[in-house]
Amino acid sequence: MDVTQLAAVDTSRAARVLSEVRSARLSGQPAPVPPRRVIEQSWERMLRSGVDPDHDFRADLLSREEVQRRRETSVLRHVLPVLREGLLGFADVAHHIMVVADEEGRVLWREGSAPVLRRADGLGFELGADWREDVVGTNGLGTPAVVRRPVQVFASEHFVRSQAVWTCAGAPLTDPRDGRLLGVVDVSGPLETMHPATLAWVDSVAKLAEARLRERHAESLERLRAVASPVLARLTGRALAVDRDGWTAAVSGMPYTRRVALPRSLSPGPRWVPALGLCSVEPLAGGWLLRAAADEPVPRGATSIVLDLRQARSWTVAVSGGAGSWTRELSPRHAELLYLLAVHRTGRSASDLAGDLFGDPARTVTVRAEMSRVRRYLGAFLEHRPYRFAEDAEVEVLLPDDPHDVLPHSTAPAVERLRTSAPAP
Repeated sequence: MDVTQLAAVDTSRAARVLSEVRSARLSGQPAPVPPRRVIEQSWERMLRSGVDPDHDFRADLLSREEVQRRRETSVLRHVLPVLREGLLGFADVAHHIMVVADEEGRVLWREGSAPVLRRADGLGFELGADWREDVVGTNGLGTPAVVRRPVQVFASEHFVRSQAVWTCAGAPLTDPRDGRLLGVVDVSGPLETMHPATLAWVDSVAKLAEARLRERHAESLERLRAVASPVLARLTGRALAVDRDGWTAAVSGMPYTRRVALPRSLSPGPRWVPALGLCSVEPLAGGWLLRAAADEPVPRGATSIVLDLRQARSWTVAVSGGAGSWTRELSPRHAELLYLLAVHRTGRSASDLAGDLFGDPARTVTVRAEMSRVRRYLGAFLEHRPYRFAEDAEVEVLLPDDPHDVLPHSTAPAVERLRTSAPAP
């Protein structure tokens, strides 16, 4: 069943069918048609986590002061003009609203049709409200944050019954510097206001917003380059200027490296930096000056690698050993790759990983490009042909209490197989 097309042709019938599907699924009875895969997976997460489908739970609203504080510190404030221009032009005519939530699912901005805003109040769709999926069920803010892709939720596709009068189309907003989730932008309204193209429209505007963030990052690197270039010109040996996230603005005495993996909580002084070794770290306006020690040998010894996948949307890899200790946050794709390599310690070829991730062994170019990025910060501990962790590395994977919740965003066939084959907690 194409929900979007049915809703466009016959709103009442679409709502009725979706209600029947939801009721059948929650009661364990055969449904007239299967729910969409992204919705079914979300419902399964809700059933495992204990969200009540028949009672609307609402967490306390953030205070006005806390909402304002989050607005002022959120990167999303820089792309509000893009979101408003792209999504609010026809808000009153189309009877919808735009909602922007931060990475914790808290509603920070809410604008659009006044009558729809009043209806949203009755659903708890208010400033400061908590719309994480594991709090209020399947919805257009919380679910895209979990699966890390655009999702439209029609009427009774919402897990909680009271939200069945509503329809949402949300897209995640990620930081182009590190892939970190910044929040979700959503267009919401009554079912009859949603068009089949609404999701593509919201996704396109979200991509424009992310493009604006990339422009801002490029501008900040240009400013750092202007500061660093005179400094580097006076130095000998290997040195480079990077921003706070490790993106390179200028180099001297060494090949250009697009990005350097920095230790967490970097501070001035002698520090061990992956891929560079022992460095002298000095602050610059907007970044760091890294001066590599000449001919510094790489310390050898047992290495511990801990892949932490316990927290949704906050995955990390921590390395400790003779070369020092450091932690790095992982993008969704890198979390998938390292999880698969940790499971398959004997290694996976590029073709194997392409099949694991995409179900298509021919997509090796994409895999090699991503593994090249991974090796920029884990190169000393990864081998290739096939790709695998170094034999002398002790690798530990930390999973959620319920293994079925590991990497909930992932649609990679191999990850889905690992989730479904995991024993119940």
